[in-house]
Amino acid sequence: MKNGKAPTREQKKIMKAHGLIPENWLVVKNLPDTLEVVSRAALKKVGQKPRTKIVSKSL
Repeated sequence: MKNGKAPTREQKKIMKAHGLIPENWLVVKNLPDTLEVVSRAALKKVGQKPRTKIVSKSL
């Protein structure tokens, strides 16, 4: 898995619309119709697969 990036303002709006707290998530993939994010807390846990979510950009 590549390193996650901090979300942009538009990505933060999308995350908030889906009930996520943007400060707790990093963007892994930014596709035209979806956004794949990974939890910051999950990246800190050793030996476990990081928790990712796929968020639709259409509201």
